[in-house]
Amino acid sequence: MTIVSNIKTTNPQTESVKKYLMLVKECFRSTDKSLASILMAQLTIIKYHRSRGTQEHIIEMTNIATRLKTLEMMVYDLFLVQFILNSRPSNYGSFQINYNTIKEKWDVNELASKLIQ
Repeated sequence: MTIVSNIKTTNPQTESVKKYLMLVKECFRSTDKSLASILMAQLTIIKYHRSRGTQEHIIEMTNIATRLKTLEMMVYDLFLVQFILNSRPSNYGSFQINYNTIKEKWDVNELASKLIQ
């Protein structure tokens, strides 16, 4: 009764609510795949712009990674750190070289605090 009529007509009629919900779930599975594709593209092409702060940029990238995790696409912390570093402008090249030469690996929070400093 609460489904919009143009969506309701696209789903086949069933006698069982359980079967109907399974059909709806199948319809949205392809939506998840396309959303994951869009999010991956956003994560790989996003660039830092000086018009917003470093913290906002890192939060945006972290939010994209979190949304991917909810779609069962794991984005590991070290992977995200590299994406954040790669999204920085070329004048951060020495910062990235410094990170690559140290033994320890940072998580996203450590990276954020170092970039903000």
